[in-house]
Amino acid sequence: MTTIDYDVVVAGAGPVGLFLACELRLGGARVLVVERLPEVDETIKAGAINVPSAVALYRRGLLPELTAVWEAARERIRAFRGEDGEAKLPPKFAGHFAGIMMTKDLFDGSDPAWAEVGPAGDTGLGVPQAALERILARRAERLGVQVRRGVELTGFDADADGVAVHTSEGTIHAGWLVGCDGGRSTVRKAAGFDFPGTAPEITGYQAIVELTGDERLREGWNTTDTGTYVHGPFPGRILTVEFDGPPADRTAPVTKEELQTSLRRVSGVPEVTITQVHSVTRFTDNARQATDYRKGRVLLAGDAAHVHSPFGGQGLNLGLGDAMNLGWKLAAVVRGRAPESLLDTYTAERHPLGAWVLDWTRAQIAVMRPDRHARALRRVMSDLALTTTGTTYLVTKISGVWQRYDLPGDHPLTGASAPDLVLSDGTRLGDHLHTGRALLLDLADDPALRERAGGYGDRLQIRTLACPDRPGLGALFIRPDGFVAWAADAETEDAKGLPQALEDWLGAPAPKKAGAVPSSASVTV
Repeated sequence: MTTIDYDVVVAGAGPVGLFLACELRLGGARVLVVERLPEVDETIKAGAINVPSAVALYRRGLLPELTAVWEAARERIRAFRGEDGEAKLPPKFAGHFAGIMMTKDLFDGSDPAWAEVGPAGDTGLGVPQAALERILARRAERLGVQVRRGVELTGFDADADGVAVHTSEGTIHAGWLVGCDGGRSTVRKAAGFDFPGTAPEITGYQAIVELTGDERLREGWNTTDTGTYVHGPFPGRILTVEFDGPPADRTAPVTKEELQTSLRRVSGVPEVTITQVHSVTRFTDNARQATDYRKGRVLLAGDAAHVHSPFGGQGLNLGLGDAMNLGWKLAAVVRGRAPESLLDTYTAERHPLGAWVLDWTRAQIAVMRPDRHARALRRVMSDLALTTTGTTYLVTKISGVWQRYDLPGDHPLTGASAPDLVLSDGTRLGDHLHTGRALLLDLADDPALRERAGGYGDRLQIRTLACPDRPGLGALFIRPDGFVAWAADAETEDAKGLPQALEDWLGAPAPKKAGAVPSSASVTV
């Protein structure tokens, strides 16, 4: 490989690495992705995205592709469940906690967190990880991101000025390196990030197989005296969990015999036979998190920064949130538009969410154990889950709609994901975020407000549009990741805090010239 200079090298072309690379490219960074595997990894892994992930991808114009994948997945579920499968499809917004299923009949959607999520929040998208990776790979190609597969990162040397990234095909010089290379991250280990947590106590398998003698396998999640197994929700999918400690060799290939032994032991169906394995992965409940997501010129995102059991489908979503948060910030620093101190907000904002996910998965392990104390706890949890209050709490947590950042400001929307407002020109707020630029939405047609936002050029788009459904809302300043950094109501609008919020997140404005019109891109309707 010829040595080429890049602003950022991303290690890992999974969904997190590709999404991060796309965000960096939107921000104007020159980016290269290196990936050890020559092709997309088709191994069965995550199978769904939550509301924040769906909203983030919707804001980048990817919802139609995601919806098409979900519709195909629904057909597979119908095939597994028979002709009346439509009536048995998983309920909208619902999920499970340690295999305790929630139904839509008990879900109370009046919680304010669900208001104005937009079309992405009405999906409960079942999107296999490999399908999402292909969608993001196509987007990366459209944006001009360079992705080099079959290239393994072997190490790096970093100093205050940049990173020399050593690969199986040569050395690449870059300003920054981001490890999106999974739970066994080479980048994390080589950089010496602290990675504390709790040791594993389970061995789990997830696979797509062909079976015979499976008539007595019960559909869905099943708890037995020896563990937990799952059959479905589409043909050939199985999952087993045993509480006899972690595997002796996590890296050893999973054999058909090993998988079949686990399925027979946990299910108690000795005649079930695996005739062919199409895809299989082994997992544990190892739960660890880097204490900081940045060391100098090296950063972590996704599983490289945090690992945990897969229960509840939080891992992929947590990583996509990391990418959405980091991409625009690192691009702004790379382009000289913001100081390096902006990157300190990456760990500050994302680490608490990662810590919550680790505890959420630990709690599920506690409820899934086969001992008598855990089974008693499970019965209590089941009773609570099957109430309106319990279902609404659990589904809201699983969905991620509660997630927000602790940002300065007193307005209730500050720090929240922006509501997907329907605007007076027929567009939705999400339609204005496809380019990855920050947005000042002037809902009250206030020239003084727009004047305060001058000097940001193409860093900030300004839109003057009304929102008939929210006449009391005056203005919103929305970061490139779609989170509200400043807000004001129409009747009490006070724009004094806006210039500081703009400078905090977009850097200093260009000096104003006397009598000049604000240079930010502005459209008034």
